[in-house]
Amino acid sequence: MGLTKLTRREWLQASALSALGVAGCATGTVGRTKNEVGMKNGDEMADYDVVIIGGGPAGSAAALMLGRGNRKVLLVDAGVPRNAAAVHINGFVTRDGVTPAEFRRVAREQLTKYAVTYENRWVHEVRGESGDFEVVFADGVVGCRRVILTVGMVDELPDLPGFRELWGAGIFQCPYCHGWELKGGPWGYWASSPELAAHAAIATAWTREVVVFTDGRFELPSDTRASLTQRGIRIETRRLRRFVSSDDGGSPTLAAVELEDGVRVACKGLMARPPQRQTKLVAGMGLALDEMGLVTVDMMGKTSRAGIYAAGDLSTMMQSALGAAAGGQRAAAALNHELVMAGQ
Repeated sequence: MGLTKLTRREWLQASALSALGVAGCATGTVGRTKNEVGMKNGDEMADYDVVIIGGGPAGSAAALMLGRGNRKVLLVDAGVPRNAAAVHINGFVTRDGVTPAEFRRVAREQLTKYAVTYENRWVHEVRGESGDFEVVFADGVVGCRRVILTVGMVDELPDLPGFRELWGAGIFQCPYCHGWELKGGPWGYWASSPELAAHAAIATAWTREVVVFTDGRFELPSDTRASLTQRGIRIETRRLRRFVSSDDGGSPTLAAVELEDGVRVACKGLMARPPQRQTKLVAGMGLALDEMGLVTVDMMGKTSRAGIYAAGDLSTMMQSALGAAAGGQRAAAALNHELVMAGQ
């Protein structure tokens, strides 16, 4: 089952819709109502053992684990991956350098031999309780015993000109995901707080030319300033005006950061961690969140709400495709054990 590859323009348009917070897209398989499936020997049964909401690395890994656990699974995907702006997925062993679209295509193909149904549609609500959940779509409802949330986070990108267009290309969050391709040239680190500014030192593993941009929003503590300057990191306190791209006809690349007075600071790559928030779906489920707004889970992915698990970026600051997949696998294994012990 294939996935249409999104162009960066399509991603820019679709990400605005995705940010509304629903977790699926209206261009997929038409769903069945609860009364149309799930009947056996005259008794109403759950349509599925598990519904997984979000079809990226975490959701796909969870679906594979549960499929191999002989479970009936519905994998619902938004159709707009959170990492759709990224040109490649890097750092995922055996999949290093694959595009997000190709990753999902292979995942869907490998899931076809299991009792995993894939649908590309919006999820509007999850209601009910453990053992008897209802997942609500615009055109129907399905029942399930358990739910796994793998919808990622919503990145609240700043309004500075050029940022959105370069997000996932020259501007990135994780240096392990994007740093190798940009090593050796000048880098910037856009710090949204004094605490984050201290993390700019990690960039020196890839380049010795690093500039921290505070964007005129705060003063750095003296110890942070001293630590950065000792490593040869320059600190730029002027406000930012825009991000300048150099487009050679392919994907845009970052060329410079333009300051408020028109001065341009050459940058081949810019590390940034924009604010994040939960999707509207997750925010409305009454789940406990930590001080950073992440879904609180135990080591096996259990949330504060019985029968609901979470994995991937919505529950950790260590956000990566490989880490998300590991979290999805772990949550699926714990969930399957829970079902077995409950005699289901």
